[in-house]
Amino acid sequence: MLYLFTIAAMAAACAAVPNIPSTFKWESSDPLISPKSDGKGLAGVKDPSIVEVDGTYHVFASQAKSSGYNLMYLNFTDFSEAQSATFHYLDQESAIGPGYRAAPQVFYFAPQKLWYLVYQNNNAAYSTNSDIGNPAGWTAPKNFFSGVPSIISQNIGNGYWVDMWVICDSENCYLFSTDDNGHLYRASTSLSSFPSGFSDTVIAMSASNKNSLFEATNVYALGDGSYLLIVEAIGGDGNRYFRSWTSNSLSDTWKELAASESNPFARSNNVVFTGKSWTKSISHGEMIRTNTDQTMTISPCDLRYLYQGMDPSATGNYNSLPWKLALLTQTNSETCS
Repeated sequence: MLYLFTIAAMAAACAAVPNIPSTFKWESSDPLISPKSDGKGLAGVKDPSIVEVDGTYHVFASQAKSSGYNLMYLNFTDFSEAQSATFHYLDQESAIGPGYRAAPQVFYFAPQKLWYLVYQNNNAAYSTNSDIGNPAGWTAPKNFFSGVPSIISQNIGNGYWVDMWVICDSENCYLFSTDDNGHLYRASTSLSSFPSGFSDTVIAMSASNKNSLFEATNVYALGDGSYLLIVEAIGGDGNRYFRSWTSNSLSDTWKELAASESNPFARSNNVVFTGKSWTKSISHGEMIRTNTDQTMTISPCDLRYLYQGMDPSATGNYNSLPWKLALLTQTNSETCS
């Protein structure tokens, strides 16, 4: 009996070990999606969210202009076609409407058979749609919270409440966000109550150096009972990169994985460019997932990440910087256990 228990305990422990490398290597494409000369005045395409449905990639992004932000959508079947795809501007083509909306995240909420688009609007907002391919089908914005949670107001300092991210397990849904001031926040509600009930926001992680835990949170299920967290940081050279952590629970503490400038999740020093080294910042993006639902599941040994970068010589107002989208492809998947 003792022997059988020991074997079972060992199996459980092994199952809890993330099946993901502790170091990463990537190859980056050239820019794939850039602002068009279509009279819309785009300065940059930013903050992409991507899902693949029946061979079609659906991409949502922030449309960045000197006057502010809103959301855009495009779809294509091959990345070589991305730039020629029609850009749909959701402020004009849907009930999402005009005003500040940015940093989208898209997923299919299976219990309700609805697509959700989560974004920031000086609150944490969402719209829904029964057909992801219909840009006119998105509903008017609704907020997850009646106002900024008090714990965020008390800790945000001179930062901004940004980059909302939803992920669910079999019982609960969690909303993560950051504040550009060294804090990662987490709120939760039951799966059956979603999208209502987010009322218990807590600080899930903090850093004394705000640049080391800045923004652009992604959280993914690895398919083995563990989770991957990546957060964008600002390096000592002023360029953006990603740090990473793992956990066996969405409500538990996080253990560093690849979390330094010398061993980053994704940074200019572990990315090889297929063409010109066109960016030094590896910034806000999203993995191409193995499914489209609220579990946000990825394959830890076959990672592809759509990200934003820009010409390092670019200067000017932040809203006017020429961000473009490109694809990272993991090149050391053989190191997965």
